[in-house]
Amino acid sequence: MTQNNIIVRGARQHNLKNITVKIPRDKMVVITGISGSGKSSLAFDTIYAEGQRRYVESLSSYARQFLGQMSKPDVDQIDGLSPAISIDQKSTSHNPRSTVGTVTEIHDYLRLLYARVGHPHCPKCGRPISRQSVDQMIDAIKQWPIDSRLHLLAPLIRGRKGEYQKLFTDLRAKGFVRVRVDGELLDLADEIQLKKNIKHDIELVIDRIILRENVDKRLADSLELCLKMGDGLALVLADLPDTRHEETLFSQEFACPECGISMEELEPRMFSFNSPFGACPACTGLGFSQYIDEKLMIDDDSLSIREGGIVPVNNVQGWYFRHLEGLAKTHGFSLDTPVGELPRWALDEIFYGCGKERFPVVYFEPDSDRPQIWMHPWEGLVRNFERRWRETNSPQMREEFEKYMTVKPCEVCGGARLKPESLAVTVGGKNIYQLSRMTALEAQAFMSKLQLSERESAIARRILKEIDERLGFMVQVGLDYLTLSRGAATLSGGEAQRIRLATQIGSHLMGVLYILDEPSIGLHQRDNDKLIEALKSLRDLGNTVLVVEHDEDMIERADYILDIGPGAGEHGGEIVAEGELPEILDNPRSLTGQYLSGA
Repeated sequence: MTQNNIIVRGARQHNLKNITVKIPRDKMVVITGISGSGKSSLAFDTIYAEGQRRYVESLSSYARQFLGQMSKPDVDQIDGLSPAISIDQKSTSHNPRSTVGTVTEIHDYLRLLYARVGHPHCPKCGRPISRQSVDQMIDAIKQWPIDSRLHLLAPLIRGRKGEYQKLFTDLRAKGFVRVRVDGELLDLADEIQLKKNIKHDIELVIDRIILRENVDKRLADSLELCLKMGDGLALVLADLPDTRHEETLFSQEFACPECGISMEELEPRMFSFNSPFGACPACTGLGFSQYIDEKLMIDDDSLSIREGGIVPVNNVQGWYFRHLEGLAKTHGFSLDTPVGELPRWALDEIFYGCGKERFPVVYFEPDSDRPQIWMHPWEGLVRNFERRWRETNSPQMREEFEKYMTVKPCEVCGGARLKPESLAVTVGGKNIYQLSRMTALEAQAFMSKLQLSERESAIARRILKEIDERLGFMVQVGLDYLTLSRGAATLSGGEAQRIRLATQIGSHLMGVLYILDEPSIGLHQRDNDKLIEALKSLRDLGNTVLVVEHDEDMIERADYILDIGPGAGEHGGEIVAEGELPEILDNPRSLTGQYLSGA
């Protein structure tokens, strides 16, 4: 039989004074009291710690060896304990790859949406790319009026120079009659002379058809031959009865017919910046790049290089200084001139090298005054540090080089993290990065107005439902202003806590004990009301919600209240009052009751 209460007996963790307490299950319970009274000692260090310890003990001995031994909290017994999840105010993640979208799993559903109903475009020219079957091509052709005159062409040459006499000879030998060259229909029986140094477009005429109701079989055969001869492309010219002229290029592959750029099959991994199949190759999906900044190498530009004005060259007997000494003698500048007064060309050579040019560099053997002269090139301080930073496996060396590094948005993806092919796929006219830059509220509005075809709606219905629910949970906990592309490491403790809360609401777990640490800190009253409703939603799913809190509204709207005190430290650790709000208000020992009643 399921217990109706979580019963804690003899809790003595930290300053708790052997307390015994009943906490009703499936309710929103607030633990309150002055700072240092023992609230967190009961909620986190006793109840949550015991829940975690029991979970670890339930695992196999093989799994436990990776988690380590968890000490038992100082408590006699806890009965009726559910699986416990702590939602504290620690930062969500320091991983630079984590975003609001990935933490809430919204980005996972967006990837699925773009893979299933996304519209690919050429990343170079922006032309829509679609892959069509022969049946789909026929359906599109039959949208033109009856009696339209059609030419079915196979594109052979697109924007390339040459005379192509051999091509014309081969086509004649195969029995073909006509071609279209640079937009003009020509008979292969005639001699065709092309200018060698001019780019040409050549299409082979496969068939000429007047559109009727019963031409499907002929259209299919001719289109298949077009696709075979045109490497997956078919061009249809249509002279409509109203004298209009239209041209449509059909493609059997995901490839731009103009630029020749091919795209892979759309898959969710193509839209993940944590996958090599989707990540920008330049920044590997981080959205930024680190580079050596010459300004960080200059300690004091009023000092010369010999005096230590450039930090990595502060040892006059060192490798760098010897090279710069040879460079300065060869190219005519002085290491005794203040760094700030050196000409720009000299600084460029110091920091970025002078190519493959070699110049004499003087070395002294250890314990010898006899100089050795070698001819060496100089790659420059910046390029030397960047190369060594890439090549080293030493954390200490990387840390040393990173003192001189700064961060800037990736020059290839502009901070979007994804490769150009992934960014060229749109839903509702937006690529996945443009959508991720919207706030939760803006994204929710965009999704609600998204116009999809009947087929796309059938495919995307459940995906859109999951996205809308998760965006709604973010709005519900007062995070409607966060963009989905926001780095998780940049969130405040309170924002990170509410992100996790929104994620837990979206998981629809039941029978769980959730423990939260002062979730209302820093919230506007309007957002605080949303937070309380969110906690009640978590409770209504069939969970117990235990909240350590000082907020007046949160206390008043709780199902059950535990007031710990009466003082802080050794003067606290006791249950001063417990029960529903009226019982707390009527208890003369409760400082919380006195505060709420205005006494």
